[in-house]
Amino acid sequence: MQRNRGWSKAAKMPVGSRSADHIITVAQHLRGGGVERAMLRLARGWLAAGRRVTLVAGSLEGPLGAELPAGIETVELGSGSVRPLFALPRLVERIGPDILFCPGNFYTAVAAWTKLRLGAATPPIVGKMSNAPDRGDHGAIASAAHRLWLAQHGRFLDAMVAMTPATARAAERALHMPGRVTVIPNPPAAPIPSSPQPPLPAGRFILGVGRLAPQKRWDRLIAALPHLTDRQVSLVILGEGSLRGEIEVQARTLGVAHRVLMPGHAGDPFGAMTNAAVVALTSDFEGVPGVLREALSVGTPVVSTNSSLSVAEIVASPALGNIVPCDDPEALVAAIDHWLAPGTSRPAPVPQPGADSAERYLALFDRLVSRA
Repeated sequence: MQRNRGWSKAAKMPVGSRSADHIITVAQHLRGGGVERAMLRLARGWLAAGRRVTLVAGSLEGPLGAELPAGIETVELGSGSVRPLFALPRLVERIGPDILFCPGNFYTAVAAWTKLRLGAATPPIVGKMSNAPDRGDHGAIASAAHRLWLAQHGRFLDAMVAMTPATARAAERALHMPGRVTVIPNPPAAPIPSSPQPPLPAGRFILGVGRLAPQKRWDRLIAALPHLTDRQVSLVILGEGSLRGEIEVQARTLGVAHRVLMPGHAGDPFGAMTNAAVVALTSDFEGVPGVLREALSVGTPVVSTNSSLSVAEIVASPALGNIVPCDDPEALVAAIDHWLAPGTSRPAPVPQPGADSAERYLALFDRLVSRA
């Protein structure tokens, strides 16, 4: 590790303190996902602050490859499955980073394996709470096992980052890490001028943004379409995933296939958000859904299931949108109908937080490295 001479521009480290000059992070693949997109935005900020960043990925293939920041170093393990990431201890030993950053809950098993293999030689590890501690897709046995797993995190993580105060309190309880959870929002997403814009319908439309995966429960939104007052309004879902075929079959069965457009992953959803009548999120569980903040930043109202403690922190007023129970189809239809009704005012834009998030992460990293 190198010692700074003077003050670090980003983290304002005093003379003689150690800093996280080399950060290593991980991704299964770059096919899409809010966790990986936020990590790339953070990496861009760390690189701009003069830090070295290495991304270890199972595969670098996917739409997010176009968002890799200039200057990032990459190690590709040759497969888009999670299994190759368990080679991380060997890579950490060879590369010698100052800190390891796990960008989401999905990756903490790799962090635990690294700590188990390297022991005291492991650099400080920082995780990020990207999903709610209580998963909506777990039964009783799986929930108990998940709680037990989360309770072990304090043994191998040096710090955890949560994106809102409510999720930080939940993380401290679930992970048994009192005093070691820091609130830092994701850096704000921004339009990408060079990104192709997805095709949009001519008339009014509801917008969903996210993977076509079980967690997102797009079936709820498809099922709502036949019951909306406006039988002409379309639904656009930006995302790709394993459930495309099932969603298409459901739309055909309900007779609304002509009203559903799924153009795939969109690198820049802001144009679609700006033109949408309402943005809907119908997930079983979420961490801190960035899509809600992005929609509100362009003045588009949102309708969301109560899939996370953070939803009420984001949709803080009825003027911004509606929060409905996960399994209340009537409430979902009523909420969407409200924003489709003629004369309903759209909310004033709400700026996204997190403009200084990269610097705040660096300050946390530097404190941990200096202490280590």
